[in-house]
Amino acid sequence: MTLITRPRRFGKTLLMSTVEKFFSTKYEGRGDLFKGLFIWEDKDFRKLQGTYPVIFLSFANVKAKSYEQMLEMICQALTDLYDEHRYLIESGLISDEGKSYFRSVSDHMPETAAIMALHRLSKLLHDYYGKKAIILLDEYDTPMQEAYLNDYWNDMAAFIRSLFNAAFKTNPYLERAVMTGITRVSRESIFSDLNNLKIVTTTSCEYADSFGFTEDEVFAALEEQELSGGKEQVKKWYDGFIFGDKRDIYNPWSIINYLDTGKVGSYWANFSSNSLVGKLIREGSKTVKLEFQRLLEGRTITTTMDEQIVYNELDGDETAVWSLLLASGYLKILRWEEYPESEDDLREPEYELALTNLEVRRMFRSLVGGWFKKSSANYNDFIKAMLSGDLKAMNAYMNDVALTTFSYFDTGKKPSKAEPERFHAVKAFTKNLDKPNSSACFYHGFVLGLMVELAGRYVLTSNRESGFGRYDVMLEPLEEKDDAMILEFKVHDPKEEKTLEETAQAALSQIEEKSMPLPWRPRESLQTGYANTASHLKVRMC
Repeated sequence: MTLITRPRRFGKTLLMSTVEKFFSTKYEGRGDLFKGLFIWEDKDFRKLQGTYPVIFLSFANVKAKSYEQMLEMICQALTDLYDEHRYLIESGLISDEGKSYFRSVSDHMPETAAIMALHRLSKLLHDYYGKKAIILLDEYDTPMQEAYLNDYWNDMAAFIRSLFNAAFKTNPYLERAVMTGITRVSRESIFSDLNNLKIVTTTSCEYADSFGFTEDEVFAALEEQELSGGKEQVKKWYDGFIFGDKRDIYNPWSIINYLDTGKVGSYWANFSSNSLVGKLIREGSKTVKLEFQRLLEGRTITTTMDEQIVYNELDGDETAVWSLLLASGYLKILRWEEYPESEDDLREPEYELALTNLEVRRMFRSLVGGWFKKSSANYNDFIKAMLSGDLKAMNAYMNDVALTTFSYFDTGKKPSKAEPERFHAVKAFTKNLDKPNSSACFYHGFVLGLMVELAGRYVLTSNRESGFGRYDVMLEPLEEKDDAMILEFKVHDPKEEKTLEETAQAALSQIEEKSMPLPWRPRESLQTGYANTASHLKVRMC
């Protein structure tokens, strides 16, 4: 049994359809479909064409808000599959008991019947053809992602584990099986009973150039369509996928659309569903957000990582988001270092990661910008107020955004008093809610929004060492005509500071004491101010 993972729109379904048409008895005698192809040149493979019963099932459209709805949709998919083989009950080659079970398969069959459906269909096909069946399951992990997003993971995992055990582990009527998906769900979650599972991921060398277009193929297609003048632009936008030891892989969807229109655009990135990725970044820890900021800036991050996705642990595993982004095609591995195994060295392999290409960067910039546009129609007015030093306008905006946006960037359900900016913000935001610790305020999420708007005008960095300390945010202008700025976040503590002005002065003192220099601006010209928000967040602007 083989599991192959690749990002969306990389030809997984096309592969499964091709395999079906090559082996399935439904296409017996259709060698014309493969003439001129490499496989048809091998006489031994020719003999296999059209000789096996094939079960082809896809979970691509199995998406639901509840486990009950999901189960019904899977039952519907299984019922459609049985309808394709209705000829079995019209033959005299299967038993009366087999025919009875066949007729019992329906959209509302019991869960136990659905679990055994693939196993039983394999037996019926074996009884009819006298040969074991090949099972092809496309987009196997779509229900897994939906279950995680909609909080019914445990029920879904238990069902899928039982389904896979019956279909692939204890099935004497199975010849071979192939599954495709985006992620490699952990063995413990659903594959624990499968001892013969071979996994081919984006880091595997096997089948490395079998999905997507190589650069030679892309450039040949551009020349054929008389678009060779766009090679450099196409490479900048769509190159960057790395599978195994093969670099310069392009996603087919974007290339096909470019060949059709002759214009670059976010074809693949905008086609994919980004809800899970967006959720993990929004609700991720401070470290996740800062690392994501580095990626948006065009830099790299270095992290340990496990390609297995443990969905029910995503909330507590900071590295899981990078594994998911890699599997989804949004990240690429520039290099990785595996330390030699020894009793004294227990370090995990480290990976250097970057966003895949310009198309992906633009998608994420748009995604982040969308988070902030939902909070206020006056977002651009805030940017103008900040750049002009209009603290009154900034204050008005911050009061609004604090109540509508910051809680959107949930950093977890257990804020710590050891992080006062975060703890007091959570307390202020949630004091009137039934679940007082259900959301959190994360200031660097706001910084990401600023970066979307100012990326072409400022170099924005945050939480970096400077002098003898760390600043929260620095806006470094690309042109001398613009002011440089440091933003320092402070919580007003009435026990230590009587007024907001004292809190702002404390922030200024911290900048001066820690020797945090501002580029192109003499220290004597520092101007101070503060913006007060409903969450007691104090923004210190120089």
